[in-house]
Amino acid sequence: MSSGRFHIVKEFGFEAAHSFGHKPAGHENTRIHGHSFKVEVALSGEPAPDTGCVVDFELVSRAIDDVRAKLDHHFLNDVPGLGTPSLENLARWIAGELGPRFRELASVTVRRPTLGESCRYDVP
Repeated sequence: MSSGRFHIVKEFGFEAAHSFGHKPAGHENTRIHGHSFKVEVALSGEPAPDTGCVVDFELVSRAIDDVRAKLDHHFLNDVPGLGTPSLENLARWIAGELGPRFRELASVTVRRPTLGESCRYDVP
């Protein structure tokens, strides 16, 4: 059997509002508006011999629940450490929240499906 690297993915969603202060006066995105966000958290590694898993999905779910609680139905501009609530900053912020708990964290992708937009942050 050849060896390879495994990638596991856990997805979650949240609803949140934000505004962009860097847009020109009168631009529609300077007003508070909301989105339905979808997030994909990818972890990479070799399965542990005793469990057969890269990471136990229950552990990932608990960590994601903590992150989701900080974002869901919140005004993203007020989330400590997030900065401007762009897809890029959201992906990096979520990685920063999860990274200390999972050395296997490989990437975080944040999507706004209704707009057909996404950003993937590859963890260094």
